[in-house]
Amino acid sequence: MRDRQRTEKRLFTKTAAASAFDMFDAEAEGLRELAATKTVRVPEVVACAVENDKAVISLEWIDFEPSSATTERLLGEQLAALHRCTAEQFGWHRDNSIGLTPQRNAQTDDWTTFFREQRLEYQFELAASNGFTGELQTLGKQLVEELDAFFVGYEPPPSLLHGDLWGGNWGATNGQPIIFDPAVHYGDRECDIAMTKLFGGFGRAFYDAYQSTWPLADGFETRLILYQLYHVLNHLNLFGSSYLGRAIHLTRSLL
Repeated sequence: MRDRQRTEKRLFTKTAAASAFDMFDAEAEGLRELAATKTVRVPEVVACAVENDKAVISLEWIDFEPSSATTERLLGEQLAALHRCTAEQFGWHRDNSIGLTPQRNAQTDDWTTFFREQRLEYQFELAASNGFTGELQTLGKQLVEELDAFFVGYEPPPSLLHGDLWGGNWGATNGQPIIFDPAVHYGDRECDIAMTKLFGGFGRAFYDAYQSTWPLADGFETRLILYQLYHVLNHLNLFGSSYLGRAIHLTRSLL
């Protein structure tokens, strides 16, 4: 009898305590939802489970290559196509995580309400519980109260978002862009663009291609700062006081 050939498959696997299973499961479901759009490539989910008292998520192994203007241009075009995938409401059917911070996704019809309650208020409250009070909270309360002013005449559709699209969460393989580690939800597409500008990692070809495919609406420059504040507050809550000055600066500049 001919020996059965054994095929070995390389995987990228993350493990954590069993209590992290919901976080991994939400990541897996988010990747599948992005993949279903057939717009921009994401790693295939191979497994997500609890094994031997450990939460495990296994993804296909990706061999990365240097990015180029071509892959950046493709990413811009494909991200715009992803954002064309919309839902009836903002949010998602389940909560997930932004980094290690819980991300609330309670669905609502109104974007301003969603961003106020599920994003800014939650992060400011978390900051207060972490001891960041004083000026940050005073400015934050004022910003939350005045949030409607940023959306006068602007009503974005609920676009499918990666949710955490910084430079470390995309790469290139076989001449194609690939995105990973999402914090999926439906929201204003400008949120993804704002995150790309927060820490760098995206060149002019990306932005030119996105704008050519689906131009951003007037006033986006100010809204990008507002959306970046969410991530800076999250970094403050995750990594501590080194982000406090930046959080205060952004909040003050918006006011």
